[in-house]
Amino acid sequence: MTALAPPPDVVRPAGPFSGLLTAEVHRFLARRFVRLLVALAVVAGLVGLLIALLYFRAPTADRLAAARAAIDDTVASQEQYRQQCLRDPSRPADAAPEDYCGQPARASDYSVGDFLDPPPFSLGQVGDGGAIGAAIGASAVVFLIGATFVGAEWSSRSMVSLLFWEPRRGRVLGAKALVVLGASAVIGVVAQLGWLGAAALLRAVAGDGQALPHGFWSQLAGVSGRGVLLTALVGLLGFGLTNLVRNTGAALGVAFVYLVIAENAARALLPRSQPWLVTENVAALLQHGGMRIVLDWNPPPGAPPNWQPPEYLVTNLHAGLLLGAVTVVVAGAGIWLFHRRDVS
Repeated sequence: MTALAPPPDVVRPAGPFSGLLTAEVHRFLARRFVRLLVALAVVAGLVGLLIALLYFRAPTADRLAAARAAIDDTVASQEQYRQQCLRDPSRPADAAPEDYCGQPARASDYSVGDFLDPPPFSLGQVGDGGAIGAAIGASAVVFLIGATFVGAEWSSRSMVSLLFWEPRRGRVLGAKALVVLGASAVIGVVAQLGWLGAAALLRAVAGDGQALPHGFWSQLAGVSGRGVLLTALVGLLGFGLTNLVRNTGAALGVAFVYLVIAENAARALLPRSQPWLVTENVAALLQHGGMRIVLDWNPPPGAPPNWQPPEYLVTNLHAGLLLGAVTVVVAGAGIWLFHRRDVS
């Protein structure tokens, strides 16, 4: 009795999805360019830390006394100018003294750190900014990683070879996308932890010794968490865009043309489109409470003297949803075309 051969149109499963995912993880970790980018990012971070250690310096008692004396001199000078303004006979009678000459100067209006050279490191002032910088740097790295990971598959034609082993294209791209998404999130977390470690070292070595403001850690955690979200989305976006055009260089060119040319043209010609541009939404996602955008600086004809330019508040939720939608559309279009187009 002879065994019957399966019909030629029957696709044998290549194995569980976990096996395909494991293979993609090994393929990702084996990429030399991925290792190079991560190594360069680490070196750049260490160089930045070294520069910061050389730039900041903890205040001594003598430097603090000199800074406070400089603040007192500044306050006295400002108050002297204000008194001259109040005594000026040409001052408009219909203008309030506080509006025309300003409010009385106070020492509490000035920060001691602003009068120290070199300045001390102030975690309370730069905590959010450092987390935002770490998120932007990590996003640039993972965009390149996501783009080159799938771009190398197309340029080396290994994508075609892989489909002989696993012909179900959705599983193939799904595994690759999950690996890029997970790796991008991990890199985003490492970048935020790296910033916290660097900030702790700078505060211990060259800190200003000031107590952190109320709610500092909860606000910083929110900024860092949204930074990790941005990093994950950007990595997946780089993967999806490259898979869409099937070429790493073309994907980088498309991203450059859009960010540098298309968005600047939109700001100039259609200023009310700014709340829907990628760059503005990246900034709004990272900033605490979102970002207010002035829609139009030009007053309309017949505008009253007290006309104020219209503003739009791009909230964190608005920015996250828009960036997520852009990522899903780009990645989804690449997957759809991957199913529809010939792979050769």
